[in-house]
Amino acid sequence: MRRKLVTYGGAAMLLLAASVVVSLSIGSSRMPLPDVWGILLHQLPWMNAAEGRFDAADIAIVTQLRLSRVVLAMLVGAALALAGAGFQGVLRNPLADPFTLGVATGCSVGAAFMIVFGYQSAFGLWSVPAVAFMTGMVTLVMVFALSRARGAIEVETLILSGVIVQAFLGAFVTFMVSMSQSVINEAMFWLMGSLSARSWAHAKLILPFLIVGMPVLIRYAQHLNLFVLGEKHAAHLGVNVERTKLIVLIVSTLLTAAAVSIAGVVGFVGLVVPHLLRLLVGPDYRLIIPLSAAGGALYLLWADTLARTALSPKEISLGVVTALIGAPFFAYLLYRRKVLQGGSQG
Repeated sequence: MRRKLVTYGGAAMLLLAASVVVSLSIGSSRMPLPDVWGILLHQLPWMNAAEGRFDAADIAIVTQLRLSRVVLAMLVGAALALAGAGFQGVLRNPLADPFTLGVATGCSVGAAFMIVFGYQSAFGLWSVPAVAFMTGMVTLVMVFALSRARGAIEVETLILSGVIVQAFLGAFVTFMVSMSQSVINEAMFWLMGSLSARSWAHAKLILPFLIVGMPVLIRYAQHLNLFVLGEKHAAHLGVNVERTKLIVLIVSTLLTAAAVSIAGVVGFVGLVVPHLLRLLVGPDYRLIIPLSAAGGALYLLWADTLARTALSPKEISLGVVTALIGAPFFAYLLYRRKVLQGGSQG
C-alpha cells in the first residue's frame, strides 16, 4: 500500500506541478513556459529577485493575478474531492457527493444569505463558511430523514432525497438573490460557480480547513474500508460505527462549506474524482483519500483554466464546466449501476 501511495502520489505531484506552470502561462497575455518557471523560481527566498531578469508586468501577472487563482482552484478542488470521498466511504455509495446529496446547495443557502444581505462585510470572511457549515449540516440531517425507513437509511432513496432537497433549497437561494438588486450580478455568478475576483485572502481562508480535515479523513480511512463489509461487521471488528460516521460526515460537510463559501456551487468534483481514483488504484480508502486531494486539485485547476480561457476575454462559469463534464459521467455511473444490478438479478 505504501509503495502504491508513493508511486501514485509522486506522479500526481509531478503532474500537478507541470499543470500549474502550464496554466500560469495560458491567458490573454501568453508567456513562454521558461519565463513562467523562471519567475516562480525567483520568488523563492534563497533565489535572487526576478526584477531585472523578467518584465515587471509579466511578474505581476504571474504572481499577483494568476498564481492566487491557480492555488485557490487547487485548494477548492482538493476540498470538494476529499468531501466526496468521505461521503462515498461512509455511505457506501459511489454516487454520493456533496452536490448530489444536496449538501453543497444547503451550504450555499447560508453563504448566499451572508453575501446577499451584506453580513459578509460586517462580520468578515470567516463568517461565511461558518454559516454555510451550519446550513449544510441541517441539509444533511434533512436528507437522512427523508431517506430513512424502518430505522435505517435506504441507499436507494438517498440520492433521490438529495435531489429533492437540492431543488427546494436551490429555489430558496434563487429567491434570496432575486430580492437583492445591489449584488444580483455577483450573486448569480457565484451561484454558477466562479473563482474570479478572488485573492490570496480566500486561499488563506480555505487552507486551514484542509490542514485539519485531510488528516482526520486519512485517520478514518481504514474504518471506511471496513464499512464496505457492512456496519455490523465493521462494529464486530472494533470500529465505533456511529462515531466514525459522525466525524467523517461533519468533516466532509465542513470542507464543502469552505469550498462553497468561496467558489459557489461547483458540482460533480466530489463525484468524478474519487470514482476515477477507485477505478485506478482500487477500493482502498488509505489511497483514495490522499490521492483525492491531488486529483481534485488537478481536476479543478484545468476546469478553471478552461473556464477563463475557452471564450476569452469572456469567462465561462466554473460550475458550467464541471457540470458539462460531471453530468454525463454521473449518467454513466447510473447506467453502469443499473446494468450491474440487472446482471446480478438475472
